[in-house]
Amino acid sequence: MAIDTDAWRPSAPLAHLRLRAELLNRTRAFFAARGVLEVDTPALSCAGATDPHLASFDTVYHGPGPRHGQRLYLHTSPEFPMKRLLAAGSGCIWQLAKVFRDGEAGRRHNPEFSLLEWYRVGFDHRRLMDEVAELVTALLADRRALGEPERLSYAGAFVRHCGFDPHRAGVRTLRAVCRERGIEPPPGMPEDARDPWLDLLLTHLIEPELGRGRLTFVYDYPASQAALARLRPGDPPLGERFELYLEGVELANGFHELGDADEQRARFGAERAARAVAGLADVPADEALLQALAAGLPACAGVALGFDRLLMLAAGAGSLAAVMSFPIDRA
Repeated sequence: MAIDTDAWRPSAPLAHLRLRAELLNRTRAFFAARGVLEVDTPALSCAGATDPHLASFDTVYHGPGPRHGQRLYLHTSPEFPMKRLLAAGSGCIWQLAKVFRDGEAGRRHNPEFSLLEWYRVGFDHRRLMDEVAELVTALLADRRALGEPERLSYAGAFVRHCGFDPHRAGVRTLRAVCRERGIEPPPGMPEDARDPWLDLLLTHLIEPELGRGRLTFVYDYPASQAALARLRPGDPPLGERFELYLEGVELANGFHELGDADEQRARFGAERAARAVAGLADVPADEALLQALAAGLPACAGVALGFDRLLMLAAGAGSLAAVMSFPIDRA
């Protein structure tokens, strides 16, 4: 087996690493000008991600103290400890965190990556979309000319690109559209669950068309796809959640945050049940977060933005490896 003698070198050119530092400095200035506090929270937690679509790295702590022998999880997002800070009265906060997700590697994925996450007290998801657009436009201003941001409802995106209302279509219709468009479901795809088929159509037919030459926000997701968001009553009820796309790349995921501890506990329970059905390892719910919600989370909206993906677009690069110093194959 041949040895790669250059594997010690960074995969990103130094110009891209300098660009990362520049964008981070501008990000700090953006939040400082708005009075948003930069914070730092632990990467290790006694609770992992219950979301069945996420896989946490875990380890066992062997040191002294009450955590000895306990299984700990590397966070997939700094969301839960940041919400504990919000409940403790921090006010508006942000951080750029290293986060970890097992099983994710590829052109737009790395198991360790940088997530820019912030929370705005008194904002709803619509007002936060405005601020996300301001930040991304400011960071890309000298790199990319962008048209006016677009807002498109989840239903509107499916009507435009697939020709049907996703809130009304049954699984039979979704499977039929996949067959007609030549989309092969992955092995083990459940036949009778709507969300996996909606996701399949979204990733294959809709996402590649979003954000062409401008920022596109998709909002009003199905309630079943908004585990951490408030729900708006109606027929059907909708999650007050948005995602941001640019040039077919998903950049950010935002929520009008759920503050009801009992409802959040029920949602964690449903996710753990779904993990059990899927044969995935159980993950304990974050009791500290639930206690913080019970104590009182201020009305707020929050968003997580993939900083490496934004850097990739700013640099005109084709992969995350081109903007990361040492991705997983060189770590």
